Amino acid sequence: MLTRCFHCGLPVDPAEPVQGSVAGAERAFCCTGCKSVCEAIHAAGLEGFYRRTPEGEVLGPPPEPPKQLALYDLDEVQAAYLDTSTDRREVNLHVEGIHCAACVWLIETGLARMPGVEEARVNLTGRRLRVKWDNARLRLSSLLERLSQIGYTAVPFDPEAAEGALQRGNRALLYRMAFAGFAAMNLMWISIALYAGADRGEFRGLFHWIGFAIATPTLLYAGWPFLRGAWLGLRQGALTMDLPIAIGASITYLYSLYVTLGGAGQVYWDTVVNFLFVILVGRFLEAMSKRQAVASTQRLLDLQPKVATVLRDGEPVVLPIRAVKPGDLVLVRPGETIPADGIVSEGRSEIDEAMLSGESEPVARGVGEPVAAGTLNGAGVLKIQVTGLLRETALGRIIQLVEEAQSSKAPIQSLADRIVPGFVALTLALALLTFGFWMGRDLETALMAATSVLIITCPCAFGLATPMAIAVASGLGARHGILIKQGAVLETLSDIKHIVFDKTGTLTEGRPEVVEIQSRAAAPEASWQTHSGPATLDAGQRERLRLAAALEQVSEHPFARAVVRLAKAARVGLSTAQVQAVRVAPGAGIAGTVDGHQVLIGTREWLIANGIDGRAPDAEAEPHPLGTRLHCAIDGIECLRVVATDRLRPDAAEVVRQLQADGIKVTLLTGDRAAVARRIAAQLGAIEVIAEVHPEEKDRVIAELQQRGERVAMIGDGINDAPALVRADVGIAVGSGTDVSIASADIVLMSTELMRVRDAAALSRRTLRTIRQNIGLSIAYNLIMVPLAMAALITPLVAAISMPLSSLAVIGNSARLRGLFKQRG
Repeated sequence: MLTRCFHCGLPVDPAEPVQGSVAGAERAFCCTGCKSVCEAIHAAGLEGFYRRTPEGEVLGPPPEPPKQLALYDLDEVQAAYLDTSTDRREVNLHVEGIHCAACVWLIETGLARMPGVEEARVNLTGRRLRVKWDNARLRLSSLLERLSQIGYTAVPFDPEAAEGALQRGNRALLYRMAFAGFAAMNLMWISIALYAGADRGEFRGLFHWIGFAIATPTLLYAGWPFLRGAWLGLRQGALTMDLPIAIGASITYLYSLYVTLGGAGQVYWDTVVNFLFVILVGRFLEAMSKRQAVASTQRLLDLQPKVATVLRDGEPVVLPIRAVKPGDLVLVRPGETIPADGIVSEGRSEIDEAMLSGESEPVARGVGEPVAAGTLNGAGVLKIQVTGLLRETALGRIIQLVEEAQSSKAPIQSLADRIVPGFVALTLALALLTFGFWMGRDLETALMAATSVLIITCPCAFGLATPMAIAVASGLGARHGILIKQGAVLETLSDIKHIVFDKTGTLTEGRPEVVEIQSRAAAPEASWQTHSGPATLDAGQRERLRLAAALEQVSEHPFARAVVRLAKAARVGLSTAQVQAVRVAPGAGIAGTVDGHQVLIGTREWLIANGIDGRAPDAEAEPHPLGTRLHCAIDGIECLRVVATDRLRPDAAEVVRQLQADGIKVTLLTGDRAAVARRIAAQLGAIEVIAEVHPEEKDRVIAELQQRGERVAMIGDGINDAPALVRADVGIAVGSGTDVSIASADIVLMSTELMRVRDAAALSRRTLRTIRQNIGLSIAYNLIMVPLAMAALITPLVAAISMPLSSLAVIGNSARLRGLFKQRG
């Protein structure tokens, strides 16, 4: 009797058997690798792996582990794949040997039990593993060694290597499909002869044996993945999705063999071969459709530059991108792809940044301005000083976000997860019931009807319903400048009915301009003089502006930058100023010493809190009609006021109107005075205003809205709004550019175009609707086709043709998401 390996199911060589004790019983293995892996799995208490239901491909012997694992502990090696600046690290691994959902469970559970591992998440579709761990407690080599012990080989993720592995798997599937197709074409002639009357003549036996000769190798080679998958599942006490196919093919084959050996009835060799061929065609089309549906991710990977032209001693040298280092000077010729993030040191050109921001209009870039890897250079020649490479570029972070979203699960997927496990058992019960019903009338009809039931039921579509839609949606979003961190965010955002906008840098352009200057001598009794610009300032007023702007240089607030730009326009000279003892109060102001003078800048309340007399009759407590007023005191006397205004983005009012038309409540959240905020709100329409809120209080405001039972999305710039972005049900960072605010936001909009907010909401609603449609398609298919099969109205061949249709329908329906933004051109 043929003995099979206890771990992988392959035949054991009787001449060189490998024996091992597992769970108190002697087991046979095909190799020492399977024995070691099985022992490691049981020793770790992970024997539940063998009870999990495989999905898709089946197990095989463990792959050869990578050599010199200790090299992966070197920061110099890790730097090519991950951020080595801290001990809390995250790496994407390409895993060989991963086949099914049981493998996912084994890997995630096995690594999660290691001290130092914070998270392990497997992307089954891409054969990728994302691990977060504490490098101070656990080395990367230990992670890789642990994976090797439980039967998997993993190396830091390389897009080209992963793509090669995917192509090899599809190629093997294509070979089996081609073999079955060739057999089906040859067997067709035999079937035509038998149907034409040869089954009653002297050549009946000859044709039957020719059919046997063609069908046998087809079943053993083309049908081997189904047979082996079914056997491995049964051995582990699991009902796999391959089991109904294996039973249907095997019973039809054995019945045909019985007739060939002299029994009464008709042979069905053509049915065995044809339905194996059709099922393999369906699986191949499914694999290709999956790849096509998530092609957005591949297109992002294709943007990753492979080489760069580096200037060495003034001479251009073409180097692999991994050989380029930060600080290198890169030459980019017209029409070339920019190979790395960097700063333009020489030249000027128009850059196509559509892949990064989704905006089709080229952007002018000159000396001192940033450029991003993967963007396309226009007609100019640029010299760029490299600041980021590979995964540290904006493109690298975008790809990482998309891959994380595609590997995540939405809560609605729990419905499919509950349905799938019992599906195969129900299929077997229905097939047995069908056979028993028809057995009393006709054995052949009973056999064919039961086989049709086994073949036609397809739980695959349930498993694809959610991840397929999320994969397409996240890739589509990335192509249009909408980066989604987790698939669950799409479901949450679709239920949002209240959106809170931060004002500065979100609804406004974030580049305020000074529209009025008020200045007076450094004496309480001095009168104020108003200026519309720096040209009319005298020497004393210019000096006061210089001191104020020098302090504002250390602030990142948009209004601080406006003061600095005003000072530069006045050419007051800031480079020599000595700034010391700086104190910053977010939302209030800044204080410090500039060239020996005590300088305070901020709100009127900030000056009063620091002992400055702001209660004079001319202090003008009312907000300025033109914008926001900044107060500046030098050496204890308020002597400068600057009025700055920040223009609304051109599309702000239209976005608010469309969101309200969609039934979404819109609120403006700002630290400005209430009168200023109401004036801005009036330009946007009838929206609620929450004003005079300090940055640290925005989190509290969001929490209060949630306590009312509202589901809230917060939209801000991702910097001083970070706590509120985290607190909100969905946090959206707008216009982060190459500085992706991953830590605080759930969704990052790469452009400053506010219409992307509505696009993100539309994408989330469409995705959730698509997931529900996918589940509905799967249920409808089985409700219609299974009764027809049980009624003997469908042959096994028709069942084999119909079975892949539900999966292809789910994939096709998910792919329809890609047309969501086509109307935008």
